Amino acid sequence: MQMKPYPKYKDSGIEWIGEIPEGWESRRLRFNCKVNPTEQIGVSNKKTKVTFLPMDRVSVDGEYDRESEAEYCEVSTGYTYFTNRDVLIAKITPCFENGKGCYVDNLTNNIGFGTTEFHVLRSHNNMNPEFILYFSRSHLFRIIGEAFMQGAAGQKRISTDFTKDFRMPTPPKPEQREIATFLDKKTSEINDLIAKNKELIELEKEKRVALIDHAVTKGLDSYVKLKYSGVEWVGEIPEGWKVVPLTKFLVNIADYRGKTPEKTEEGVFLVTGKNIKNGIINYNLSQEYVHKEDYGKIMQRGKPKKGDLLFTTEAPLGEVANVDNPYIALAQRIIKMRARENVLDNYFLKYYIMTKTFQGFLQSLATGSTALGIKANKLCYLKLILPPKPEQVPIVKYLDKHIVNIDKTIHKISKNIELLEEYKQSLIHHVVTGKVDVREVAA
Repeated sequence: MQMKPYPKYKDSGIEWIGEIPEGWESRRLRFNCKVNPTEQIGVSNKKTKVTFLPMDRVSVDGEYDRESEAEYCEVSTGYTYFTNRDVLIAKITPCFENGKGCYVDNLTNNIGFGTTEFHVLRSHNNMNPEFILYFSRSHLFRIIGEAFMQGAAGQKRISTDFTKDFRMPTPPKPEQREIATFLDKKTSEINDLIAKNKELIELEKEKRVALIDHAVTKGLDSYVKLKYSGVEWVGEIPEGWKVVPLTKFLVNIADYRGKTPEKTEEGVFLVTGKNIKNGIINYNLSQEYVHKEDYGKIMQRGKPKKGDLLFTTEAPLGEVANVDNPYIALAQRIIKMRARENVLDNYFLKYYIMTKTFQGFLQSLATGSTALGIKANKLCYLKLILPPKPEQVPIVKYLDKHIVNIDKTIHKISKNIELLEEYKQSLIHHVVTGKVDVREVAA
């Protein structure tokens, strides 16, 4: 059934809310729920298990990790307390803007603790807590909340006072239950579609990896005779191919080891590790520049030229891309490689480094506790599966053609996911603010 507006509306008295259905009220949140209540359930045994929710155990879809537990004595101090039927909403950027929050029930021993970056909303008897959760995920609450955040950049939060005083379009309690039931059903259907689309993307990514692996390690001839490479982790390779030290076939290898210069609004684009992904340099991920006067200092060991290979040595490790714009500067932890033209194609080298075969060996050489990386003195241990140069160019052309098609498919599916997310957010907003009437649909 198509959703329609309510039969009659009235002025809410609040400019940014506008009209609300007759029978609804515009009330401050403090009159619908307790915000950050202090009452707690006591326990006699301090070893009692309770639910424990750090921020990463709560999703933007209202879900939380129901298996996450801790002992009461470990979390009863320094964390936010909550109990069954409470609503948690993230108060810190960017988790607040992303809509992180959940309605908690069936907590371990009816007790929960979580990060101090949650506000806790405990519904009064006239309110349905799940309706409050959906309202907290609406554009109305999040966009206005973002404008009223306080604190330094990266640490901004919505305050308790803002939350208490925010005016909320409030239907009668039976209608709240109908709205929550409707949104449970519709958002679940949308989330299922999003999950299926994400599965399709993973399948396409697996297809891309398998395509690169086979072409680069076995060639394009399905009937080629294979031989043992002599290297266990490589296995068999086509006759006429060989396994050699990677650095032996590089005419130039350089990395910038100085201090990364100050960024400016104008100048040469600074390529960092986060700009390199899936074999390309993405200039849209950040707009970071260095002053032109510092360009020569950064490139003191040789400026990049088109086709050179960029290789990230840490955070992330093992991402590669060919240079398509020579007017760039490289941040630290990026190595510039240039192959010997008579034996190795730079673009073939890119695809080779993207293979599971190479990445697995790279990981075995990596070190680091917080972020895996490879030291410069370990590069000499990296091996290269090397076909004759005349075979490398057709492999590159073959992969370029097929990977473009795969990436187009991934982009199309990703756009579908974006549209579904936008539709879900729009639906929640229109329903909880009374712009559409779902009572008959929910019945």
